Amino acid sequence: MTEALVCVLGNDATIVSDTLHSVIGELLDGLDAAMALEDFSVKDATSGDDEVSSVTQRTMEALNTPPFLVPKRVVVLRDVQALGAEDTEFLTRWAASPTPGIVFVISVVGGKSKSKLVKVADRVVDVTVGSRPKDKLEFISERLESLGVKLQAGVAAKITDRVGDDVARVDSLGRTLHAIYGSAPLSFAHVEPYLGDAGNVPEWDLTEEIDQGHVAAAITIARRMLDSRERVGVQIINILQRHYLRMARLDGSGASTGEEAAEIIGGHSYPAQKLVRAARVLGGDRIAYAVDLIARADLDLKGGASYGGQGEDSIDKTDLTVVEVLVARLAKMSEAARRS
Repeated sequence: MTEALVCVLGNDATIVSDTLHSVIGELLDGLDAAMALEDFSVKDATSGDDEVSSVTQRTMEALNTPPFLVPKRVVVLRDVQALGAEDTEFLTRWAASPTPGIVFVISVVGGKSKSKLVKVADRVVDVTVGSRPKDKLEFISERLESLGVKLQAGVAAKITDRVGDDVARVDSLGRTLHAIYGSAPLSFAHVEPYLGDAGNVPEWDLTEEIDQGHVAAAITIARRMLDSRERVGVQIINILQRHYLRMARLDGSGASTGEEAAEIIGGHSYPAQKLVRAARVLGGDRIAYAVDLIARADLDLKGGASYGGQGEDSIDKTDLTVVEVLVARLAKMSEAARRS
């Protein structure tokens, strides 16, 4: 059966774009893009529903134009997640009765989309990357393998640790390694020069280790956040402040389930349930003390303390010192609360 609608779906815009490029190349299969490809993006609409509808109208015109001088034409629409219900309905109706010789390719950024177009697609290329370390390891291993890169045992795990959340860089890394080494099995020493700086890690990695009372692990993650240059000290302070203020709202609220907690602090029930448990372990006095520690650290980073300029690793020494001391104190407090 010929594919009329192909969807590339993922939660990282760079990965979706790279995958979309590969899918378009596969579908064109050597055809002249000037004759066989039309490429639109919802982001071409700079403002307003009228401009989005204009992009949809041009896409519909392309979808309803049969191939001429080529056996098939590929029509691409990027960032479909930004379409409204009416525009989506127009395109869904076309998918129910597609024009012969036309392949419609859409891209959706934002993970598991509820768009009707995704649901009626003949093929969905899902490149969504989970937030758990094992999800990232699986994605990176499969991606590098698909690019013809062979790794010695344990190397993929080290790559995963280095890139952190920045998994989008793996495509360019894989192409570089394959161009240099071909299919030879690679050690980490082969790969490391091409990895670049450490990538960022999600904020819940830090708060989870603090809440569990894992002092060394929490300090390691805080330093990693600074190493990645994606966050400075004040941003890490803000993450911790938000975390403990949410606990303060839950303490004494009577919330016992994730759903009840989410109604109070917003967000999803699963992380809210974890906050309920953490607040219960610490208790009101410790939560208040944590908020006070964070407030003092915030003042230190805004001029209250100075431990020199940048170190050899380009990390601000004041940021590093204040953040590491704060994280150690918070994690140590959680450790003590769990023992009591």
